[in-house]
Amino acid sequence: MPDLQGAATELLQRLIRFDTVNPPGNERPAQEHLARLLADAGFAVELLGRTPDRPNLVARLRGRADGPTLCLLSHVDTVYATPADWTHDPWSGDLADGCVWGRGALDMKSQTAAEVAAAISLAREGWRPAAGDLLVVVLVDEEAGGAEGAQWICSEHPDKVRCDYLLNEGAGAVIPYDGRRHLGVCVAEKGVFRFRIHVDGAAGHASNPRLGDNALLKAVPLLERLRDRWPGYDVTDGPRAMLAALGLDPADPAAALARMREVDPVLALQVEPMLGVTFAPTRIWASEKINVIPASATIGVDCRVPPGLGREVAERRVVEVLGDPAEAGYRLEWTEQVAGNASPVESPLMDAIRDWAAEHDPEAGLVPLIMTGFTDSRSFRAAFPDVVAYGFFPHRHMTVHETVPLIHSADERIDVRDLGHAAAFFRDITRRLLG
Repeated sequence: MPDLQGAATELLQRLIRFDTVNPPGNERPAQEHLARLLADAGFAVELLGRTPDRPNLVARLRGRADGPTLCLLSHVDTVYATPADWTHDPWSGDLADGCVWGRGALDMKSQTAAEVAAAISLAREGWRPAAGDLLVVVLVDEEAGGAEGAQWICSEHPDKVRCDYLLNEGAGAVIPYDGRRHLGVCVAEKGVFRFRIHVDGAAGHASNPRLGDNALLKAVPLLERLRDRWPGYDVTDGPRAMLAALGLDPADPAAALARMREVDPVLALQVEPMLGVTFAPTRIWASEKINVIPASATIGVDCRVPPGLGREVAERRVVEVLGDPAEAGYRLEWTEQVAGNASPVESPLMDAIRDWAAEHDPEAGLVPLIMTGFTDSRSFRAAFPDVVAYGFFPHRHMTVHETVPLIHSADERIDVRDLGHAAAFFRDITRRLLG
């Protein structure tokens, strides 16, 4: 067995030293480095991009016969970092205390490094799929929505990235719960149904507050309801399977969540948004002048909806929380409607993950999860309706309580043992699925 941990660690350190903060991204140097490594190992490699400095990498290892295509997906752009807040420089790739430190160490240059190291190790040994193709796809622009990356390549070059199975980011850190260890597998992502709440009043001079009808003050009760009331639960397939795997009753999500709060209140905070529609008021607009009582006020709300559900469910939950618009004195305007996306909870890919975990981490059980945000998986599910796409990067040492606070934060780092563990998974799962 090759030294996958060493290879993945060295590659991750190198990738972190490429500054790919998005914007502007400037991912080309990192992509060219990866392209050389994969081409030298025997992959057919292309760099495809809408913008010259921001190419997407597509590397293919063809099989000996027709069969399924497995895609190992990742992105190399990152969010910004403030060096003064860090113990180690965020672009150092330092190896210290058993971890690689730097921006992207978790999100998600670590997965790029593990997937590429695994793929190269197979190709260099002369392995080729018995049936099907292995795709290694490294994208740009995920942190800004994917217009230069997943959205573009799935739209403009779908045949280059068409696949049957896809492994991406989204889960895999250890979830300790009630004395057991679990590994999350992200099977779905929530949709985005943002809206605005409009409240009307009457303008007046601010020097005499009672002469007008201040719409901003009329909006306060609506904000209080958004703060104090939580909508009812709409539990879909992924969270239902998750609750069952944790020994909780998916038919009674309120009781399940109450029990989880007793056992692990931090985990409960992460799980609760998976169980239904959520509302987060994030913006408010009122008077444009400091001396004018506002005749109207608008609250901007970020609303996330479970996959398979749409605006009808979201609107019903809005009325549940805020009351009937006519009686509560507001108007509703939907500003963004993007349906959630999902893959089946059970599939040959899930079977292969479950079998691998049973062999290499027998004390851990698998737990399907849904992501409350989004990844590039949504573009692949939209372009290829039959693809089975999961988020999975298995850890053995770092838990969700350690990884989640570090993503997009200072001192982002990954345990090198987890990096090697994940690289072994990507190598083994490739052979299990493609022969």
